[in-house]
Order: sequence, then structure tokens, then C-alpha cells
Amino acid sequence: MRLLTVGLLALIGLLQYPLWLGKGGWLRVWEYDRQLSQQKEVTKSLEIRNAGLDAEVRDLKQGYDAIEERARFDLGMIKQDESFVQIPEKISGK
Repeated sequence: MRLLTVGLLALIGLLQYPLWLGKGGWLRVWEYDRQLSQQKEVTKSLEIRNAGLDAEVRDLKQGYDAIEERARFDLGMIKQDESFVQIPEKISGK
């Protein structure tokens, strides 16, 4: 009787192995689920960034205000007959 019990427990253990550790087992499913949730977070942040870039491209294509703003702030350009005045920041420490 004891040998039969040990044999049945071994059989149950062998049947459980593919469920937990085999190909497509629960451990792999949990790992894939974790990777999927991480990838969804990355994809969401990239979608937000892409939406911002798309809006900026549309703005640059449609209006001159965005182009002018970019030229002024990024390139330091000024319009004709304008004067550029730069005010230095206050030096702290004294």
C-alpha cells in the first residue's frame, strides 16, 4: 500500500511539472504578463510623445507663428528693425 501511495504522489508530481515549469506553464505566463505590462507602459509614453510631435509638426506646417517662435527662442533670431536686449541674471553669493 505504501508503494502505491508513493507511486501516485510521484505521478501527481510529474503531472504538475508541465503546468508550473513546462513550456506555457504558469511561471512563463506570469513572466510574459509582467513583460507585457512593462511594454504597455513604454508604448503609452511613446504614444504621448508622438502625439506631441505630431501636433508640433501640424503647427509648423500650418502657421508662421510657431516657426517664428522657434526661430526666436532656438536660433536667437530677431525681426528686421528690432533690437535685441539681454538682461544678465543677478549673481547670487554677495
